[in-house]
Order: sequence, then structure tokens, then C-alpha cells
Amino acid sequence: MERALRLAEKAAELGEVPVGAVLVRDGKLLGEGWNQPISACDPTAHAEIVALRAAAVAECNYRLPDSRLYVTIEPCTMCAGALVHARVGSVIYAATEPKAGAVVSQSRVFEQSNLNHQVQCCGGVLEEQARELMQAFFRHRRDAVKRLRREAQQVAAPVDDRDGKESGGR
Repeated sequence: MERALRLAEKAAELGEVPVGAVLVRDGKLLGEGWNQPISACDPTAHAEIVALRAAAVAECNYRLPDSRLYVTIEPCTMCAGALVHARVGSVIYAATEPKAGAVVSQSRVFEQSNLNHQVQCCGGVLEEQARELMQAFFRHRRDAVKRLRREAQQVAAPVDDRDGKESGGR
């Protein structure tokens, strides 16, 4: 999970939502990734998907049985579906994602009985570090937006000319 957190930090440095994922089997690294939908111009380039793609190429197989994914945030519906399809054995996540999490927070994809593969999961591993990283990222983003709004308001504010009248008119 520590490696996944380092990858999440890399995502944050690149302006991406800080999520990192590491896929292993029997102690061997199969694939890893960080969120990169913005930089890759790819809406599916979530950390989990990037790690799955790397592992599938390394293994020459899109099925990854008995593998274990460590991810810094609870997977979304898309990622949970891909993990089921790849036959990943288990997912260990750091922090829940109350709005978009699809493992325990919302749709509980891994518990759906109609799926032909069941993924085991547990959460809370290094939860505080992952949560702090996510909160700091979004705090920084909100502060940047506020700063830009203030700057835009200052530029748009009327400037008094020498006669005391507002400038900008004809």
C-alpha cells in the first residue's frame, strides 16, 4: 500500500486526482499505475485500469487470477467491473469513497450474485494517509479556484479615471 500511496502522490504532482494502484501475485509486482485521465486524455485511465493493463501485458493474459490489487481509494463502478472481468482475487483499499465508491460505499459491485466471479475485498489499510492526501489535493484545488476568482474580479472591477468617473465607458 505504501507503493500505491507513492504513486498517488505522483498523480497529485501531475494535477491528477491522487489515486495509486499496485497489482501483485505471490509477492511479484504485475502492474502499477496512478490516475491519469487528464494527462492521457482517456476517461478510463484510472489507477486501477492502468495497473490492470500493465499486468495483462506483462502476463500476456487479460485474466489475472489469484492477484491482489492495492489501491489508495475504493474503486469506482468502472474499475470494480474491470477487476471482476480480469478475475482479480482480492482488492485492498486504503480509504472509502462515499460518492463514487462501488465496493462498500454505493453499488457494492463485488457482492452482486449475478456476476461470474467474486472479488474479496477489505479496506482501511493506511486509510489516514490516503485520506489526508486526497483532502490536501482537493483543498489545494479549491484554494486555486478561489484565487482565480478573486483575480478575475479584480481585473473586471471598474477603475476610476481622473474625473472620478468610472472608466470603461465610451
